[in-house]
Amino acid sequence: MIDGPASGPGTAYWVMRIDVHDAEGYKPYIAADAIAVEKAAAWFLVRGGRHEAVHGPARSRNVVLAFKDYETARAAYHSPEYQAALAFRKAAAEAEVIIVHGAE
Repeated sequence: MIDGPASGPGTAYWVMRIDVHDAEGYKPYIAADAIAVEKAAAWFLVRGGRHEAVHGPARSRNVVLAFKDYETARAAYHSPEYQAALAFRKAAAEAEVIIVHGAE
């Protein structure tokens, strides 16, 4: 991982909302996900933590990762490393993931 969050023009993010239904089965996802995150030099801005749904339904876990740019964020999601991790997540959790370009 990089030493600090990606920021500035061009930065992109993964925004993930997750409900884990198998905590033990989710652990291999976390380990495998770290490989893809490190390779992409991404930075966790949010990883779980306290939250409150102020409008609409919430999921139990929220994650936001920063990437240097949109292309890197897309490539990281579609990488063989993340696709291997994704197989674990799909078995242990329900989630939505979006890739969004940051403000210029």
